[in-house]
Amino acid sequence: MTSRTAIFSLSCRVNGLKIEREIPSSRSLLEFIREDLGLKGTKEGCGEGECGACMVLVDGLAVNSCLMMAVQLHGKELVTIEGIKGKDGGLHPLQKTFMAEGAVQCGFCTPGIIIASEALLRRKPNATLEDIKLELTGNLCRCTGYEKVLSAVEKARGK
Repeated sequence: MTSRTAIFSLSCRVNGLKIEREIPSSRSLLEFIREDLGLKGTKEGCGEGECGACMVLVDGLAVNSCLMMAVQLHGKELVTIEGIKGKDGGLHPLQKTFMAEGAVQCGFCTPGIIIASEALLRRKPNATLEDIKLELTGNLCRCTGYEKVLSAVEKARGK
C-alpha cells in the first residue's frame, strides 16, 4: 500500500510577488523557499529551530522556516533575504552597515541575522543594544564573535 501526500493550493505573496502553487501539504516552509521557489539565501543549519539560519519574515514577524509548514503561509506575506532591499531597490541599510563594520565572515548565518535585525528594527526603530542582543539570541554564528554584528545593527537604527 502506498501513502499519498495531500496536495494544497497555496496562495501568498513572496518578496512582493503573488505566488500560487500546488504543493504537498507535508512541505516545510524552508523546502518551499529553497526547492519550489529556488531562493537559496535562506539556509538550513540545524533543522530544529535552534540556529536561525533559516529565518524569514512572515507578515513582518521573524520565524524559523524549518519549523513552519508551507501551507501555513497561505494568504500571508513572506519576505526572504532576497526581498530585503533599500528604498531605492539597492542595498538595505542593514546590508550596508554589515559590510562597513565587517560583520560578515563566512556568510552562512548572515541572512538569518539580517532578517532578525530587520524584524526588530521594524518594531523598534531605535532599539537599544540590549534589545538587539535579545533579538539575536536565536541566531548562532561561529565566525564573528557578534561584536561587529551588534555594531552593524546599532548603526542601521533609524535609517
